[in-house]
Amino acid sequence: MSASLALLALLAAGCAGNSQSGQPQVGDTRFVAGDGKMQIFAAADRRPAPSVEGPGLEGGTLSLAQYKGKVVVLNFWASWCGPCRAEAPVLKDVAAKTKAGGVEFLGVDFKDRKADALAFERTEKPGYPSIFDQPGKVALAFQGTVPPAAIPSTLIIDEQGRIAARALGAVKYTDLMDAVTKVRDE
Repeated sequence: MSASLALLALLAAGCAGNSQSGQPQVGDTRFVAGDGKMQIFAAADRRPAPSVEGPGLEGGTLSLAQYKGKVVVLNFWASWCGPCRAEAPVLKDVAAKTKAGGVEFLGVDFKDRKADALAFERTEKPGYPSIFDQPGKVALAFQGTVPPAAIPSTLIIDEQGRIAARALGAVKYTDLMDAVTKVRDE
């Protein structure tokens, strides 16, 4: 079974697994049931985000490198994911309110049909671009760092390109805004 298929199978199964510290162990890509709570990592414990890029859902190529030196909120979503639909207005609102402060949002559409993903974007109008990651390569790139481990998942990348925070499951407005503001203001 390919790593991508294994990742999808674990997502569907809703498996659990984290270390006692709450930090995932290196190589732990098991999916967990997420409650949307934002976990902020101490600066000394942060791991560098991998170099990821892929085709933009609406064309072109998108990458984390395009946002070097900025705080980036990276949200893994799919049109087939109910919690993704529920959190879409939260992400849209926080993205709009933090953009002037230098925060960038980038979506990663995971294991989706392009037509369905485009329909989701037309309906939700997030206001930020998404990588079309049908094969799941972007999520796999985080293997060995802080894996997204659920759909939806949200990672906050600090200005130094390190993973500063993670939420598994649909994020709540206050949790996301507080975490983004904290990382931005460091």
